[in-house]
Amino acid sequence: MLKRIPGILLVAALLLLCVQCAKKGMPEGGPEDEEPPQFIRANPENYNTNFSAEEIRIIFNEYVKLEDARQQIVISPPIEPRPTIIPMGTARKDVRVQNMDSLQENTTYTINFGKSIVDNNEGNPLPYFKYVFSTGDYLDSLKISGTIKDANLKAPNEFISIFLYEVDSTFSDSLVYKETPRYITYTLDSSVNFELENLKEGTYQILAVEDNNDNYNFNPKNEKIGFVENYITLPTDSTYQITIFKEELEFEPERPKLLKGNQILFGYEGNKGVDSVEINLLTPEPEGFQSRIVKDRKTDTLYYWYNIRPEYDSLSFEVVSPTRRDTLFTKIAEADRDSLNITTEPSGGIEFEQDFRLKANTPITGFNQDLISIRDGDSVIVPFNAEMRRLENEIVISFEKEESTDYRVTALPGAITDLFEETNDTIQQSLNTKSYADYGSIILTLQNVNRFPLLVQLTDEKGEIQAEKYSDGNTNLHFRYLKPGKYLIRVIFDDNENQKWDTGNYLKRVQPEEIQYYRDTIDVRSNWDMPETFTLE
Repeated sequence: MLKRIPGILLVAALLLLCVQCAKKGMPEGGPEDEEPPQFIRANPENYNTNFSAEEIRIIFNEYVKLEDARQQIVISPPIEPRPTIIPMGTARKDVRVQNMDSLQENTTYTINFGKSIVDNNEGNPLPYFKYVFSTGDYLDSLKISGTIKDANLKAPNEFISIFLYEVDSTFSDSLVYKETPRYITYTLDSSVNFELENLKEGTYQILAVEDNNDNYNFNPKNEKIGFVENYITLPTDSTYQITIFKEELEFEPERPKLLKGNQILFGYEGNKGVDSVEINLLTPEPEGFQSRIVKDRKTDTLYYWYNIRPEYDSLSFEVVSPTRRDTLFTKIAEADRDSLNITTEPSGGIEFEQDFRLKANTPITGFNQDLISIRDGDSVIVPFNAEMRRLENEIVISFEKEESTDYRVTALPGAITDLFEETNDTIQQSLNTKSYADYGSIILTLQNVNRFPLLVQLTDEKGEIQAEKYSDGNTNLHFRYLKPGKYLIRVIFDDNENQKWDTGNYLKRVQPEEIQYYRDTIDVRSNWDMPETFTLE
């Protein structure tokens, strides 16, 4: 006789059945797989000697594929012809290296897979897996290690590549631009440390490269490089610190083109020497011809202005920089040109140590300081100094400022004249300053200084310079009128005494000027003096 099932148990059973049915019909997604593939075993085994196999098989715990294998996978020393590595385009649980029939005797090889091995579904990489074997009866076991430093950043970016070139009869410094290094490794994640293993005895050039395109060469246009000045000889117990830097490229002009009437655009690459560039017209000049060069404030562009259009359809120019001389051509035509327009900077609020600027859209050829005046809120004349900066095409006006004060700058008609003999209309700009209490300051004491001169800079957290002071011997520096916010302090050893930081040059074997960063970020507050002591290394 069947027993009566209690109602509560029947309800529970029905609910459980519904839940199971719901799970079957609507599967729930689990957490996304973020684990990289795991190495299981290899045949022949990793780190083997007396290698004679025709194929290497490396087995993983899941389906994998290879991404950017041609660029990512580096075999040291190189094997020619390059072995075939699969899978290519398909996923499988093993990676195979085939056609291993041109190996040298008694040589240790490293197949560095870089970041190429990824799982098939999520693309999680197995970073920097390597397979090592020797055709002789032992593995090369020498190694070198060190740290990476960025010349002008507090910390280097992640994944800096370390290249090792063997110094033999075929070596030259230019190999880094076109040849794959014999050995390679990377800094891992945010670490600044590196280690190169399984090296043979010999003499080497060691380099660090911010290899953005993963091609194991140095591209000076968009990559940083660092080097140890002297060749290194293995074995060694030394550790090495390599400072990476972005080279300043030599000025290289591009083909010019007509932009507007009386205005030709010269694009260029490289800022080294741009301030002293000359552009000379080779085409015969008409009587009364004048020209000016103006540098764009934001882009790598020079504007060549001329007051009278030559009667030709094309013009030829000689562009002269400190390191090169180019002859360039462009076509010209009738076109409308800009009329003189003056803008001011800043407008409204002005900082105590900030200059006032009058900027023009056409080349300024002169100004009359007697037609410019500054008055405070009581209409009292304020003395000032003014200078014209030709390349920047602006007039810079500096004057002493008081706190919580209104000022009015006036430029009367005729104060500014441009290349086309046009003059300005009346210009008036109101300015005002804040209270001293709206700002903070840093009272900085430098200790353990071993040489001068120094350039001491305050930057924001992005590295943009906010204030700087130059010191020929003073170790007590007061940075006043700082806006509230976070600041970094850095000290530049200005060894060539040109009052700016100079980067390095690999081929010329010039290291960048040394920069040291204060360990802490300084939080500046309004109406507050921050005493800080910076003990240099």
